[in-house]
Amino acid sequence: MYQATRLKPLFHPGKLLVSHAALAALRANGVPLISVVLRHIAGDWGCISDDDKRQNDVSIVAGLRLISIYRLPNQTRILVITEWDRSNSTIERLDDVVPGNEARPAQPATRRYPAWSTAHYVQEGHA
Repeated sequence: MYQATRLKPLFHPGKLLVSHAALAALRANGVPLISVVLRHIAGDWGCISDDDKRQNDVSIVAGLRLISIYRLPNQTRILVITEWDRSNSTIERLDDVVPGNEARPAQPATRRYPAWSTAHYVQEGHA
């Protein structure tokens, strides 16, 4: 018997900014963009460290930046970052943000996001 799981959003992601490369990777793997967004706003942080998961849990209450990383079927990792003020969430391929990251464990970068002007993103509107 099929049982649906209801996800409760923990925060508002703001405006969605999706890089063309991330959107192409999601499409190539048959993963809908909305599924990544829903996992992120429900507190499923993906394949980040336990310390980063705990930090995200604290960040929801404290109003700090939130970071998730999701591995696609072809092993591409998708990075989702929601800014501290919840004004926007950026979705990118991790390897585009941290080049050569394939050999290292998944760790969020510490620089300001989005890394490029918004002209490099596909605007999906508000979730």
